Amino acid sequence: MAFILFSLLLLFPSCMGLGKITESLLGSLFHGISGKILSGILAITTIWTFAAFFIPLNIYVEIATLLLGLFCFFRYRLYNEWYHFSRKESLLIGLISLVVLFCSSFYPYILDHFGYYVPTIQWLTEYGIVKGISNLDLTLGQVSFWHIFQAGFSNFSDPFLRINAIILIVYTVYIVEKKRWIHLCFIPVLLLFTQSPSPDLPAIIFSLIILNEILSENKNSRLIFLFSAFVFAIKPTMIWLPILSMLYSVFILKANIKSFGFGALVILLFCIKNIWTFGFPVFPVAVIDLGVSWKPNPEVLKISSQYALLKTYDMQYSYQEIQQFSWLDYIKNWLFLNGIKSKINILFIASLLFFTLFAFIKRKPILSLLCISILIKSVLVLLFSAQYRFFIDVLFVLFFILFLDYFNKKRALLFFSCTSLLFIGFLSFPEIIQQHIPSFRLSNFMGKFDKKQLYQPSSYQYQPFDSYQVGNLKFNVSTNYPFNFDTPLPAISSSYVFDDAKAGIFPQLIDAKDLRKGFIWKKMNSQEKREAENVIQTIKNSYKQNK
Repeated sequence: MAFILFSLLLLFPSCMGLGKITESLLGSLFHGISGKILSGILAITTIWTFAAFFIPLNIYVEIATLLLGLFCFFRYRLYNEWYHFSRKESLLIGLISLVVLFCSSFYPYILDHFGYYVPTIQWLTEYGIVKGISNLDLTLGQVSFWHIFQAGFSNFSDPFLRINAIILIVYTVYIVEKKRWIHLCFIPVLLLFTQSPSPDLPAIIFSLIILNEILSENKNSRLIFLFSAFVFAIKPTMIWLPILSMLYSVFILKANIKSFGFGALVILLFCIKNIWTFGFPVFPVAVIDLGVSWKPNPEVLKISSQYALLKTYDMQYSYQEIQQFSWLDYIKNWLFLNGIKSKINILFIASLLFFTLFAFIKRKPILSLLCISILIKSVLVLLFSAQYRFFIDVLFVLFFILFLDYFNKKRALLFFSCTSLLFIGFLSFPEIIQQHIPSFRLSNFMGKFDKKQLYQPSSYQYQPFDSYQVGNLKFNVSTNYPFNFDTPLPAISSSYVFDDAKAGIFPQLIDAKDLRKGFIWKKMNSQEKREAENVIQTIKNSYKQNK
C-alpha cells in the first residue's frame, strides 16, 4: 500500500501539471483537478505512443516527463486547487482512496496480466513499439494505449504496475467534484481490476465520465470526441463511445467536421500502431489488407479465430461441434452455458432489450442515440466473439442510465459501503467464492492477504526459463509454465511455438543483428523444422517431468 501511495503522490501532481499545459492548448472538457489529470493522461499517452515507434519508454523518458509535470504543477500553483474541497469531501476521498489502495495491493489474478499485460509492457520499456511483434506472439500485437501509459511509468514511479489504482482514485475525485453520486456504485466492482494494468478499468471509467458529460449537455464537441477516440484506442470494444460522441455532436450540438479533427488523428495513430505491430488496422480483425510483409501467417490467424470461438462458448464445446450448430443452437447454447457466464449472457441480453424499450418510451434524443450506439457495438461483439468480457461495459452504462435519478448521496454511500465490504471479503478470502461459485475460475488464481502488502503490493515471480534457437531467432520459453511475464526477451509462449510449428512456419528476425527492426514469419526449411521439433519435444518433456 505504501508503494502505491508513493506512486499516487508522484503521478497526481505530474499529470495535473501536464494537463494544465494541455488545457491551455486544447481547452478543457471540464474544470477541476480530475479534468486536468485526464487531460495530462491523454497528452502523455499520445506523445509516448508516437515516441515509442523510435525509442523505448525507459527511465529517461519517465524522469523527463515527471520533472516537466512537477515543474508545471508548482509553477502554476496547482496545489491550491486541493484546498477547494471541504473537510467532509476530503475525508470521503481519503477513505475511498484507502479502500482502493488496500484492494490494489493484492496479488494480480487476471490471466491476461501474465500472458499479455506484463510482456507488452516489457517490450515497450526495453524496445518500444516493435514491427511485426504479433509474429512472435500474436497477443503482443494488441499494444493498448493504456499499456503504453503504464510502461512509461513502470521504470520508477509504478514498478508494481498498479496504475489502475491511481485512475480509480482520480475517478473518486471526479465524483466528489461533480457530485454525481451514482458513480460511487461502480467503484466496488472496479476494485477487482486494480491489481493489474487491465485496459477494462480506464475504458469503463473514462466512458462513464464522458457519458456523464454528454448527459450534462457539455457542448465541447471537439474534446468529447477526442476523449472518446482515446477510449477506443485503449480498448476497441468501446466503439459505442466514439459513435455516440459523433452522433451527439452532429444531431444535437450541430457541430461541423472540424470538431472531429483531433479525435480522428488519435484513431489514425491507433490504426498505424496496429499496422506496425499486427499488419492490419484493428487487432485482431484481419480486414483491410495493406499487403505489409510482416502481417501474421493466415493459418495462425485461423487458429486464433477458432480459439476465440471456443472462448465464446467457455470451452464447453469443441470447434467441430460449434461448426455443426444451427442458428438456434448458436443462440441457445450461448445463453445456457454451464456456470456463471450463462447468467451474465442472459443478463446482458435482458438488459439490452429492457434499455431499448426504455429509450423508446422516454423518447429523449440522447437516450435514442445511446441506444443506437450500444446496439451497434453489441451486434459487432456478438458477430466476432461474444465473450462476456467484451460487453461488460454495457452493463455499467445501462445501470448508470436506469438508476441515475435513484441514487442520491445517501443511497450511493450506503450501496458503496455494503458492496465494498463484499468485494474486500472476496479478495481477502477467495476460497469462499471457489466453494460457492466454482464456475468463476478466476478465483482459483487469487492469492490470500499477506502482511507485506501493507507496504509493498503482492506480486509473483517465476524465473525458470529455457533458451532455444530456430533459424536466426534466439528466444526464451518459460519452463513448465504457459506465460512469459517474468522471462527475458525475446520470449514466446509455448502455445505459440506449437501453433507456428503446426502451420509449418516460425518467426524470424528481419535483421539478425537488431531485434528492434522487428519480426516476420517464414516457412521452415528442413533444418529449421528439425530445430522446431527439438524445441517442442524439450518443452513436452519438461512438462512430463514436472508431473
